[in-house]
Amino acid sequence: PIQAKKQNPWLLLLLIIAALAMWAIDQRKGDSSQKPEAPRTEQSSTGRATNGKAEHQGGYEVYRGCTLVSHKNNDGDSFMVRLPDGRQEIMRLYFVDTPESAFKTYRGGADNHDRIQDQAEYFGVTPEQAVAIGQQGKHLTLDLLGSRPFTLFTKWDSPFKDQRYHAFVEVTEGGKSRWLHELLVEKGLVRIKTKPSALPDGTSA
Repeated sequence: PIQAKKQNPWLLLLLIIAALAMWAIDQRKGDSSQKPEAPRTEQSSTGRATNGKAEHQGGYEVYRGCTLVSHKNNDGDSFMVRLPDGRQEIMRLYFVDTPESAFKTYRGGADNHDRIQDQAEYFGVTPEQAVAIGQQGKHLTLDLLGSRPFTLFTKWDSPFKDQRYHAFVEVTEGGKSRWLHELLVEKGLVRIKTKPSALPDGTSA
């Protein structure tokens, strides 16, 4: 009788290793084909659910649940915000200009002293008093924006091409919803300057 050939144990071991490798590759493919996790839903300051996408009103994109981001250049009318989708942008208020909150000298020797002098003449005060007004405006804005989430309305226009975008900001003050620029005007902390725009509800500039 013909004797059966003896099986090579090394060949059997190689076959087992190859089978395990193929199984591992199939497992990886299966994991990568699964659907990504759905974006986390957050609650806005109004209690409405938001996934970071903008609403639209009066030609503006509306972002609810924005928060203030600490930044060295934050001021009474210009500040960095975090949108609900995580983006960070520098926004500037329509209509108003708070005085500079400090005398500054920039790299290259330029400074903001002429700007402060111009602001002081508008208010009928000294440059030092204008800076004090600017500090009050800065504190009011940053305190309001830092205390709770707020709603931002923007068309993403940047007239000075400096990546600062004009916006209306709706805040809560005294338990009521108010426009930030109107509060600054009421308290005498700004001059009417920079770009105007119709309000989101259609009220003309």
